[in-house]
Amino acid sequence: MILLKEIPVDNDREIKSILVIKLRHIGDVLLTTPVFSTLRRAFPQARIAALINSGTEEVLSGHPSIDEIIVFDRKIKKFSFLKRYAEEFKFLKSIGGSFDVAIDLTGGDRAAIISRMSGAWLRAAKDSGKMSLWGKNHLYTHRFVLDGLTHVVMQNLDLVQRLFSIHDETMDYTVHIHVPERQREDVNRLFKANGVSEYDRVVHVHPPSRWFFKCWPDEYMAGIIDKLTCFGVRVVVSSSPDEKEIERANHILSLVKEKSGGSGSGVISLVGKTTLKGLAAVSERSALFFGVDSAPMHIAAALNTPVVALFGPSGVFNWGPWDNRHSVKFPYSKRNSVQHSGIHTAIQRHWDCIPCGQDGCDGLKKSRCLDDIAVSEVWSVIKGKLESGSFQV
Repeated sequence: MILLKEIPVDNDREIKSILVIKLRHIGDVLLTTPVFSTLRRAFPQARIAALINSGTEEVLSGHPSIDEIIVFDRKIKKFSFLKRYAEEFKFLKSIGGSFDVAIDLTGGDRAAIISRMSGAWLRAAKDSGKMSLWGKNHLYTHRFVLDGLTHVVMQNLDLVQRLFSIHDETMDYTVHIHVPERQREDVNRLFKANGVSEYDRVVHVHPPSRWFFKCWPDEYMAGIIDKLTCFGVRVVVSSSPDEKEIERANHILSLVKEKSGGSGSGVISLVGKTTLKGLAAVSERSALFFGVDSAPMHIAAALNTPVVALFGPSGVFNWGPWDNRHSVKFPYSKRNSVQHSGIHTAIQRHWDCIPCGQDGCDGLKKSRCLDDIAVSEVWSVIKGKLESGSFQV
C-alpha cells in the first residue's frame, strides 16, 4: 500500500509527469537512483524522466522506475558563444511544457534554468545558501536546506520526502544499476578464457580516479596486487577509457611482480577495455572490490560486492560506499579515520584537515593523506575480509 500525505502546495493538482535533473558525473548520477524508485512507489502512474549529462546514460539505462532518459550533450559547452546559445535554447525548447514537477538534484545555474523552462508548476532544489545566478531563488517554488553531514543518498531522498511528505514506508534506499545478461555472459567467457573457474575467488581492483588527487601511489597499488596474487585469488584490474587513466593503470601493472603466477594466480587486465555495464558485470562477479573514492567504487557497492576503498580529501560521511542492506541515515558517523558500514570499509587518515575538499595539498594535485596510508595497513583490512566467512565466491 502506497502511503502519501497531502502535497504541501497545489495538492489538488494531479502529478502526471516528473523530471529529475542531475547534471554531474557517473557516481553522482548513480547515487540518485533511490530517488527514482521512491518516486515510482509514490506516483505509480506518473511518467518519470531523468535529465543527465552525456556520458552517464549507462548508469540509468534499464532502471525499472525511469520511463525516459534525456541527455544534455556536454559538447555544447565547447561551441562558440552564438552556436552554444542556439543549441542550449533548442534543448530547452525541446523539454519545455512537458512536466508537472521538476526536481533539481544538481544545484548549478544550468539546472536551475532548465527547471524553470521545463514548465513545471512545482520546482524544487537544495538550498545551499550560495547564489551564483541573480534571481535564482525565484526559479524554484520550493528550496530545502539539507543536512550536509549525511550521506548524499540520504540528502537526495530527504529533499524528495519533504517535498511530497512521503511516509517512511514508501521510501526506497536501494542504489541500483542494471546489468544486462549479455554483459554477464561476456564476463563469464572472459574469465573462462583466462582460466578462471566459477569456483575461483576474484578481486576487482580499479586503481585510478578521474581526479588524480584521489589516487594512491602506483607502487602501493602494485604492492597490494602482488599480495592478492600471492594469496591465491585472481585479480582483475580495470580503468576507464580515458588516456591518462589508462596510462596510470598500465604503469601500475608494470610494477606488479606476480603477473602470471602459477596455480590460478595472476592478473587479468581490462585496462581501458570495458564499458560501464561491462565494468559493473565484473564487479558483480567479484567477491571483493578494492580501489579509491570513484564511480566504480559506488558501482561495486550498488551490486552488493564488499568494498575496501581509500579516501583522501573527500568526506566519507557524504561519499562512502553505500550498503544497500545496511541503509541508515549516518552510515559513516565519524569525520574521518577508518570506518565500516555493513560489508564495506573506507580507509582514511585521522587528521584534523580531513576532509578538506581540496584537489590535493598546496595545489599540487597530490594528497599527502593518501600517500601516508601504508600498504601493510590496507592489506590487513583486505586480508581480514578474505579470511572472513563473509567473503564468498
